[in-house]
Amino acid sequence: MRRPAPATVRRLILVLILVLWELVPRTGLLAELFLPSLSKTLTVLIQNFDEYGEALLVTLYEVALAMTIACGGGILVGALVGGLAVLRNLLLPVFSSLYAVPIVILYPIFTAWFGIGSESKIAFAGVYGFFPVMLSTAAGIQTIDQSFLVAARSMGASLPQQITRVVIPASIPTVLSGLRLGGALAIIGVVVSEMLTSAAGIGYLVSRYRTVLDSPRVFAAILMILVLSVLFDALARWVERRTLVWQTAGRRDRTSAQGETIAGAPAPA
Repeated sequence: MRRPAPATVRRLILVLILVLWELVPRTGLLAELFLPSLSKTLTVLIQNFDEYGEALLVTLYEVALAMTIACGGGILVGALVGGLAVLRNLLLPVFSSLYAVPIVILYPIFTAWFGIGSESKIAFAGVYGFFPVMLSTAAGIQTIDQSFLVAARSMGASLPQQITRVVIPASIPTVLSGLRLGGALAIIGVVVSEMLTSAAGIGYLVSRYRTVLDSPRVFAAILMILVLSVLFDALARWVERRTLVWQTAGRRDRTSAQGETIAGAPAPA
């Protein structure tokens, strides 16, 4: 018997979850106070779309700036730390230790520095997503086989050619993994900070309606957060597919470089 494709299984699981979300509250297995039905949640979301849409715009603005800090700063610092032995030996243990610290406990410091507006959310979420991006970039740079760079230089490759034809293709799988994790943490950081101290955003709506036990409105906000996360993951997968040609080209160029190096080696006596 032929096994179903993974994509088909994922779609079936999603359909099953949606069906259970609708049926479990309606059959009384779980009170609607704890889990409103999917249809009721969607109805509340449609009826109050202006409120949720405005909150979503605030969250998207904060997430976009936080991802810029996390991904841009993480790649830049990670490339420096991974590429320079002095910085690697000096800073990599420090960053690894800081990554193990639950960053959320430092949020009161961000509110003291930047206030309770969007600035503190952006800074907190940016730092929250910075560490996995930086560490993944540094690890990706370190995994590059130096013989590939030596072979490229021996064939007259310039520094930009070495970066675009060897360094980037060799490190991009690890960097993209860090970007996906860092971007997801940036979303989490923004939503969590909005739930703690905010007067706008999707996280604020979750916290606001949770206090009055309005479960359909709470789950409508949670549904928007889930959609935002799924869209980000789909975007990250699209970027991976677009850069797959770089990875393939990098492997092909490195294999060619190795072959030419071996071919140019003197024959054994």
